[in-house]
Amino acid sequence: MIVRKQGDWLTASVGDEVLMMSADHGTYVGLNAVGARIWTLLDEIDDREDLCARLCEEFTVTPEVCAREVTMFLDALAAQGAIISEPSGGRSP
Repeated sequence: MIVRKQGDWLTASVGDEVLMMSADHGTYVGLNAVGARIWTLLDEIDDREDLCARLCEEFTVTPEVCAREVTMFLDALAAQGAIISEPSGGRSP
């Protein structure tokens, strides 16, 4: 699954957390340290499986738990309009 950031989100770091606001949608989102790390990693990683592999290297988490939690987190971001997902190989050249 390919995941990309979407829209113009203003972000501010506050300690380990990130606060995000979309002026377009009038939406506000607060991310904890792990969510903030995922948001940052989306600048360099666009594949959900690669994202989970990196998180398993950085955090003490099993691949199964990571995949489940990352999927729920990304689904929540998609519901807020912060990311879009598409099947791998679904991008046009």
